[in-house]
Amino acid sequence: LGVSIPQAGQLITAAAILMGLGAPAFATLVAGWDRRRLLTLSLIWYGLLTGICALAPNYGTLLPLRVLAVISPAIFTPQAAACVGLLVPPAQRGRAITFVFLGWSVASVMGMPLSAWIGTELGWRWAFGLVAVMSLASAAWIWRDMPNGIKPAALSRQAWGQTLGSPALMMAVGVTLLSAFGQFTLFSYFAPYFLQTLGLGGGGLSLLFLWFGAFGLAGNVGLTRVIDRVGAGRAVLFMLSAIMLSLALWPLGRHGLWQQALVLVPWALGCFAVNSAQQARLVHLSPVLAPATVALNTSAMYGGQALGAALGGVMIAQGQMLRLHEVGLVVLLLAMSLSLWAERAQKRS
Repeated sequence: LGVSIPQAGQLITAAAILMGLGAPAFATLVAGWDRRRLLTLSLIWYGLLTGICALAPNYGTLLPLRVLAVISPAIFTPQAAACVGLLVPPAQRGRAITFVFLGWSVASVMGMPLSAWIGTELGWRWAFGLVAVMSLASAAWIWRDMPNGIKPAALSRQAWGQTLGSPALMMAVGVTLLSAFGQFTLFSYFAPYFLQTLGLGGGGLSLLFLWFGAFGLAGNVGLTRVIDRVGAGRAVLFMLSAIMLSLALWPLGRHGLWQQALVLVPWALGCFAVNSAQQARLVHLSPVLAPATVALNTSAMYGGQALGAALGGVMIAQGQMLRLHEVGLVVLLLAMSLSLWAERAQKRS
């Protein structure tokens, strides 16, 4: 569309702001809906709007269409996480939630490499079009397989008051905000960064994304197996430590493709797993308040993405692309500190 890298990054920022603000509001509006119908309709909305985005004639048209499209994930993500706790016994809740969020890891294995290749070879419109088709197919799948009658408890004013008044819950949500903020300062701009430092595009970029996604899937699978044993809070610290290790070693990746691939491994192992652990942590802290806390956690995740993409865009506009990892490392250090504080608050409460 003939726009700069920071302008393109605004598509992430604008969409993430809508999702961040919309997740708690929509959680209240749809509280009484049957989740089979709700999740199906949200995916249909996403498929239709993303398909329209693929036809946008210019950036000024694409931006608001993209914002309207992401009303769907603002609803789908927290409601999928909240209702899964009603489908399994309490002892399996942590594993079930992390298993659901394996979808993010699988998507990274398939989606990032595929979109990088399609975007380079066929154009971004074809990538958007494929997402639209897959969204509609997923809607049909959920309608076929999900049972009727799944309705988490409605979110009352009292429930929101208990959620917002809990230091342990709100600090845990803050960890998600800072974690996403720190990661997306650089993660949002992987493609232009790797083009500038390693000359990667098309097939090479797709392979690097495939590498990242494969280890992301491995990290989430491993977390699924151990989270109920080690505890969600401790798992979050492990995942944040892995991501920080990659950012600390980040400059070494500029020496070659294999060096960059190796530096990416700890980040990939923790990237998707940390959010799965956070979702499980919040549900474990208060199963009754799960619809509210998971909605807030989703809001924090997308809010962090908006902040990270915005800050990264500002830094790139000032010629500071090679320093994005430094900012991310500092923010993730704050996330780890807050996570430790949240653990102590939980033990006191």
